[in-house]
Amino acid sequence: MKNLSLENIAAACGGTYHGKEEDRAKEVSSITTDSRKAEAGGLFAAIKGERVDGHDFIGQVFEKGALCVLCEREPEGVQGNWILVESTLQALKDLAEFYRQQLDIQVVGITGSVGKTSTKEVIASVLAEKFNVLKTLGNFNNELGLPLTVFRLREEHQVAVLEMGISNFGEMHRLSKIARPDVCVMTNIGQCHLESLHDRDGILRAKSEIFDFISPDGKIVLNGDDDKLAGITEVKGIRPVFFGIASGREIYADEIQPCGLKGISCRIHAGEESFSVLVPIPGQHMVYNALAGTAVGLVMGLDLEQIKSGIEKLKPLGGRFHMIEKNGMVIVDDCYNANPVSMKASLDVLKDADGRKVAILGDMFELGENAAELHAGVGVHAAGNAIDLLVCVGESSRHMAEAAFETGGCGEVLQVPTLEALLEVLPRLVQEGDTILVKASHGMHFEKVVERLQA
Repeated sequence: MKNLSLENIAAACGGTYHGKEEDRAKEVSSITTDSRKAEAGGLFAAIKGERVDGHDFIGQVFEKGALCVLCEREPEGVQGNWILVESTLQALKDLAEFYRQQLDIQVVGITGSVGKTSTKEVIASVLAEKFNVLKTLGNFNNELGLPLTVFRLREEHQVAVLEMGISNFGEMHRLSKIARPDVCVMTNIGQCHLESLHDRDGILRAKSEIFDFISPDGKIVLNGDDDKLAGITEVKGIRPVFFGIASGREIYADEIQPCGLKGISCRIHAGEESFSVLVPIPGQHMVYNALAGTAVGLVMGLDLEQIKSGIEKLKPLGGRFHMIEKNGMVIVDDCYNANPVSMKASLDVLKDADGRKVAILGDMFELGENAAELHAGVGVHAAGNAIDLLVCVGESSRHMAEAAFETGGCGEVLQVPTLEALLEVLPRLVQEGDTILVKASHGMHFEKVVERLQA
């Protein structure tokens, strides 16, 4: 890893090196916080968690040939190089910031309330038509995940597409300090993390911290159809590029045509040029993601043919509207996370599916004092889409079920108190020919519902 010698690591994170003098100039080959992934020549960062203390595994990582350990206390009874720091987590953030600046690489930073991951996937797929791209994997988008993503970068990479997620003020400032984005993308300002950020204006302020460390000649790409983002006219002398469905945007789409679960087609306009494209994942929100990918592709020098090719090569992720055909049913695995906007968008896609339409929806977390009202809004939306069977799971989802029942329009509405109760009755609720949407906040563990349906 370029310039990550043990001597430089200690200096970058304000630590004290203890070990062999002849090893000071050696560069580590990798950095991990998971002792199971420790490797010869690597650096293991020992983090003390709520249930597991990484310091307990220092002996094991040295046995695997680790070059050094980053730790908060002196290792006992083991032999090897170690760097003592006050906070391992803070040391990792400082080290990631240092490493990012050693690499000649362009960074695309992506934030927003909804659609960060799917937008990241489209942008990465587009940019891969021209560049060697590294992207955020899974949910590695917070103050631990982002540094670990940065540590995966190598000199052969040309672009990093980094997802940046927050839940409170100040977090995005710290993430931006690490990422130093050349292109900042914001998808929308929705109703997530209201418990900490209070309202949409608070969310906008918190997300806008992504601009704090944008490069001087950077680019900003925003969803111009979002009322909050549309009000951003200039940041540090940079005029944003806006995308949207409205024809007044620099990058816009029309001729939008749902293609069932095969995806959604549209024509994307960029100045005087345009192209037709099939986005291979369904939902109108995917048009916005394709527009964001187009905008980023253009500001990074791709032509429209490359952009079209990148969009059409997009692959779905598990838990992110991943369609599984099993036992004569189509299971739409969208259970990675949920909020009111994404929940309604997924229901909009389900209404175009073949066969009986079944929505198994669970609680949405971190919605603050308006949680009951926001769950009820999803229930009304489900009723408006004429879902054949709506199954609402969890305490908060009771409001969803009640609103759907009172509104009318769903064939049948069931309210199930717990995940365990759902798993017990699930085989009796579904049948061959069903298209089944499975969606809830990550903490509901609805991946178990998908597993049960497949079984």
